[in-house]
Amino acid sequence: METGYYPLLATIDKFQERIRQHRPLAREAVLELKEDYRIVLTYSSNALEGNTLTLSETKAVLEEGITINGRPNRDHLEAIGHSKAFDYMYSLIGSDRISETDILMLHKLFYMAIEPEKAGVYRNCPVQITGSEYPVPEHKEITKLMQKFVTEMYTVKSKLHPVEYAARIHRELVFIHPFIDGNGRVARLLMNLTLLRRGYPALIVPKILRQEYIRLLEQAHKDDRPFIGFVAEQLNEAQRDYIRQFHI
Repeated sequence: METGYYPLLATIDKFQERIRQHRPLAREAVLELKEDYRIVLTYSSNALEGNTLTLSETKAVLEEGITINGRPNRDHLEAIGHSKAFDYMYSLIGSDRISETDILMLHKLFYMAIEPEKAGVYRNCPVQITGSEYPVPEHKEITKLMQKFVTEMYTVKSKLHPVEYAARIHRELVFIHPFIDGNGRVARLLMNLTLLRRGYPALIVPKILRQEYIRLLEQAHKDDRPFIGFVAEQLNEAQRDYIRQFHI
């Protein structure tokens, strides 16, 4: 994977053309796909951060408003918050830019029920990422870095393969670490936003690959190619699932 992901991008392009030829989907299929994404992305993204809800429990919380006995209240709030942030992310698919306002709103919707005073605002204190040897920027630098982030990401969009672009959106936001918590979840929503805008299926990072995902993100401080390769692999798997689901 670490040296062979560029050929995989060519495979992804072929799969995407196959998907494109079988569109548009029926309205009912589009709505069903959106709800599938909401549940699976909410479950997987939260699970990567230690949330204990299972996939079926996440579905019950979101669809039926059920409280799962024995699960922390915060886990329920994270599921509900992520679902709201997902809805907002999905509403942005028709645009072609990512703004600071949008990023702040994604965080606000996810984090409002957990710590309302810290939701949708940049952190105002130092933080340290457990297990990382690389310090995150000082909090006084965040506003400038985020302004630079949204400008540069728009500038390079046309120069990169969509998979590389999505991976770098994710990487850069995590490295800036603008929020007190929830950075990974916002980064994964932004990554999927950029892919959905280009017609790709949503990408899921399975909980079972958590350690590899963290390791490659850490390595991306020096070399982001393996992380881009990892993203490419997960997207190709998402394409395969899409093709099986719709019998393409």
